[in-house]
This record gives sequence, C-alpha cells and structure tokens, in this order.
Amino acid sequence: MLSRTASLAVQANGTQVRGMATLRDIQLRLKAVRNIQKITKSMKIVSAAKFARAERELRTARPYGAGAASFYEKAQVTQDEKKPVHLVVACSSDRGLCGGIHSNIFKSIRASIPEKPAGTQVKIIAVGDKQRAALSRMFSDNILMHFKEIGRKPPVFTDASEIAASILELEFDFGELYFNKFQTVVSYKPTIMPIFNKDHVAQAEKIHLYDSIDEDVLQSYNEFALTNLIFYALKEGTASEQSSRMTSMEAATKNAGEMIDKMALLYNRKRQAVITSELIEIISGAAALK
Repeated sequence: MLSRTASLAVQANGTQVRGMATLRDIQLRLKAVRNIQKITKSMKIVSAAKFARAERELRTARPYGAGAASFYEKAQVTQDEKKPVHLVVACSSDRGLCGGIHSNIFKSIRASIPEKPAGTQVKIIAVGDKQRAALSRMFSDNILMHFKEIGRKPPVFTDASEIAASILELEFDFGELYFNKFQTVVSYKPTIMPIFNKDHVAQAEKIHLYDSIDEDVLQSYNEFALTNLIFYALKEGTASEQSSRMTSMEAATKNAGEMIDKMALLYNRKRQAVITSELIEIISGAAALK
C-alpha cells in the first residue's frame, strides 16, 4: 500500500495525475489503518488477560500430563509402528490471528504421513476447525471426525473426556497426539505424544504392578490416562495460542503505527503541494490582470 501511495504526485497546475490517489483517498486509507490499529491493540490487551489465565491453569494441568505419561512409562506400554492402522489426533482450536500455531501442527502431520510404512491406513481426528480446514486440503478422505468450539472458552476436563471417549471407540494399532507445547511467551514447540488403546495397556509387561487387572479396571485406567493426556495437551495449546496471538497483535499494532506515520507524512506533503499549486495559480492570475 505504501509503495503505491509513495509515488503519488500533483501536476504543476494542481490537477490530479491520472491513476494517482487524491488527498481524500489517502485520508480514507489513513483512517482505515488507524481503525485497524485500534482493533489490534484491543485484541492484544484481551489476549494478554487470557494468556495470564491460561498460564496459571497450565501449571495445574501439567501434573495430569506428567502422571499419565508416567503411568504408561512405568507399566511399559508400547505400540508397534509397523502395524497397518495409524491414528493421528491434531489438537488445535477454532480461532485464528495467532501466528503459526495451526500451520505448524499441520506441517508436522504433513511431513510425518509420507514417512509411514507402505500400506498404512491413516485415520485423522481434528480437534478445532482450523486443523480440519488445513487437513481437508490434503487428507480429506482420512478425517474420521472433528471437534469444534475449541478455544472459544478455556478447555475443561469434560472437553478432554469427550474427545478421549471418541478415540477409545476407534480401532487402531498406533496412535499419535499432535499439539503445541508452551515454552515461553514468544516460543512454543509442536510436540508428539503417543496414544494407546486398551489392548496396548492390557499387553503391557508391568501393568500388573498397579492393581489386580480385570476388564473394568483396565478400561478405567485407559480412559483416565488418555483423558489426562488430552486435557494436558489442550491446556498447553491454549497457553501457546494466547501467547502467540498476543505477540502477533503487538507486532501488528507496531506495523500499523509505522504505516500511519508514513501515510500522515505523505498526506501532509501532498496537501502542501496542492496548496502551493493553488497559490501559484492565484498569483499568476493576479499578475495577468495587471
């Protein structure tokens, strides 16, 4: 926008050069950019408040993920990547304007699927509309289901339990959960965690160390551990999303401010050129009457 506007000029007689913007055009653009700056500044303030809450809740949610991971590790639960049916769960949200939060998960999945063994059947669950939209472009036939209304409100344990219940109804041999792991305000990392089905847990070498295992106990262990993992992933993703949106809106506000300064300077120069041209016309007309 600025590169076009910067080349505007007025002829010596004060008329507009064809194809060039008028003062009114620049004024309208300047007003539009100022309105955008107000929006991005407001979004930054809102995201900062939401991020503070998400970071607090993440501290309490991390033990859930650590406990579930410890359970699978101590019980020595494993899965075979060479088996044919693979499940991929992409955990994101419905909202945008947050940098590469959604695209980074999609890129990780896009890079991993071609590396799977030949003949692998890939099943995909998209958590959030953004992941569904991205994955539909390349893997629309592989998407079994998707969950929406994710990210509009802080995730709760009930949300994770619904997702976990849907996963446990599926038949798969190898499962992976993709999500963004929060690191700092300006950084996050796409992370992969394994997802196990009931057979994986039942066949674990040291599962008997936990309890006398029967069908109901095994089902309860698996449901609770998987729900904990998903709840942890949702909380990590929420903190990453809010911090990324806050950073993105701060950068957008700064860029809008720079554009406003340049366009205001351009507007003043053009206005001065128009006034000068009009004065020259007046003086020339007065001199011609003498």
